[in-house]
Amino acid sequence: MKSQRTDSASQSWFQSANCDSRYGAALLGVLALMLFIMAAGERAREALGYERDALSHYQWWRLFTAHLVHLNWQHALLNCAGLIVLWALFAREFVPARWLWIVSLAALCIDLGLWFRYPAVQWYLGASGVLHGVWAAGACAAWRRGDTLGVALMALLIVKLAYEQYGGQSIFIGSIPVVTAAHWLGALGGLAAALMPRGAAKPL
Repeated sequence: MKSQRTDSASQSWFQSANCDSRYGAALLGVLALMLFIMAAGERAREALGYERDALSHYQWWRLFTAHLVHLNWQHALLNCAGLIVLWALFAREFVPARWLWIVSLAALCIDLGLWFRYPAVQWYLGASGVLHGVWAAGACAAWRRGDTLGVALMALLIVKLAYEQYGGQSIFIGSIPVVTAAHWLGALGGLAAALMPRGAAKPL
């Protein structure tokens, strides 16, 4: 009997953290991909990161892969930790296809914003910009269904972005060089995707 209660509590915890069944498998898959690319070393970073000169020579795959490759292990692990937290908070706010749309539009806003608005940015890599898009979309969805946590997390995101724009550095990354413009661009893309009428949010 005790074992059954323990198993039930364990399953309940995994579900509340959005790590049960396909959700857990999807999270592990994304984390594994990010860490695998990191383990591939410097050559992977050189081949996959956003580089303005390389993009001008039609290496357009970088517009996608730049959001999966990281500067070093500290950078990669911090973004993995951020993904885990956001996954636990928001994974069930939208159906998987809608999340794919949100992530894609966040990445596209970063790529286009850096290219047209910030031509001085010669290189960029990391998932943090897209994660800000996930943060914005998830907080927006929670807010719209009346969850006060969504309001608080949206307010925290706004404060963070404002600090970074006026302070010129990220709150969480410390000594790692950060293109803070990617954070607000990603958040803008994620928020826009969340507000567009493309299907309904999935209930918890």
